[in-house]
Amino acid sequence: QTIKSYKEDIESFYSYIFSIGKDITEVDIHLIRNYLSNELENGKKKTTCCRRISALKHFFRFLKSNDIIKEDCFVFIHSPKKEIKYPDVLYLEQIEELFEKNKQRDDEFKIRDQAIIELLYASGVRVSELVNIKLSDIDMRGRTIRVLGKGSKERLVMFSKSCQQTLMQFIREDRDKFLANNKMDFNVEYLFLNKFGKQLTTRGVEFILKQIEEKCNMHIGLYPHLFRHTFATHLLEGGADLR
Repeated sequence: QTIKSYKEDIESFYSYIFSIGKDITEVDIHLIRNYLSNELENGKKKTTCCRRISALKHFFRFLKSNDIIKEDCFVFIHSPKKEIKYPDVLYLEQIEELFEKNKQRDDEFKIRDQAIIELLYASGVRVSELVNIKLSDIDMRGRTIRVLGKGSKERLVMFSKSCQQTLMQFIREDRDKFLANNKMDFNVEYLFLNKFGKQLTTRGVEFILKQIEEKCNMHIGLYPHLFRHTFATHLLEGGADLR
């Protein structure tokens, strides 16, 4: 998605300079400012313009380093100030209600789904990290998990005693039932599995969260990163140092 967005940003700039009869070697500060003004006048958000400037800064640095252009005018361009947009978070009462209502379900996915939402909230992991957790990554006694994050950086995340109990229940009572549905591979190492006994995908987690909302009759707009924002906000409100 990042590559797709950056490609669109660069193509947008090319379309503009060609429309005014200019070439990439003729770009100057005035042309760039006119382009940004044109984008804002056409209804583009400041956040979009900031991303476009970021993409184009990197692109023009690449052009200069490869001697395709003589001057890189983007070094003099500053991004427009963005509006501060605070992320969506759930109230503590909503989290507690969600956990309690989900525990009252009686279908085959209840314990797995409970483990997913408790771990997302307790640890603050990204959904991409969640689906790649292996059983060998978990230190159940120490209540820590080794995860591989952005830029292949490894870190330890902690989880609560409540989450520990739910994870142990899932691993001991439920996980093998999912694994039995995988006719091809009985050695799947990943913690969370889909109904076919295969590794969950990020799209799969998004679908599960929508299903949880419906089954619990709680329409609070669940999506994976909402738990990460909520985790950080509740820690901050509790007096923890955010970093």
